[in-house]
Amino acid sequence: MAKQQQNSKALTVLGPETHFSGVLQFKDSLIITGTFEGSIESSGDLEIEKNATCSVDTIYAQSIVVLGQVTGNLYAPEKIEMKQGCKVIGNVNTGKIRIEDKVEFQGRVTMIDKQSDANLFALSPAQYKESLTLIQNT
Repeated sequence: MAKQQQNSKALTVLGPETHFSGVLQFKDSLIITGTFEGSIESSGDLEIEKNATCSVDTIYAQSIVVLGQVTGNLYAPEKIEMKQGCKVIGNVNTGKIRIEDKVEFQGRVTMIDKQSDANLFALSPAQYKESLTLIQNT
């Protein structure tokens, strides 16, 4: 049993009573069930639960699943899923997208072919945004 725990990714949950404001960086998986304001930079997976609200400049994560409300731009080279009943206001850049019925979405979708070779945690946000712009223009 200890071996199974070592092989799985770490999971962090920001609970329903949590109100976080600022820049959040993480490597594994995060579930937000509370309120978040700021920006998220991650090489892991992000899930925004049904009662969660996020007001962001940008979310960068490997994959993003939205069940709650997000205002801001989303970038996920692997996939973005918008589940039934969620609300997303912002532009989306992703390798794969799934939008279920009864989703409120206002924004633009840009499909990307390849992942950035940039190390997310070694670059400033401005440098990382520049690398994303270069990918989109190729």
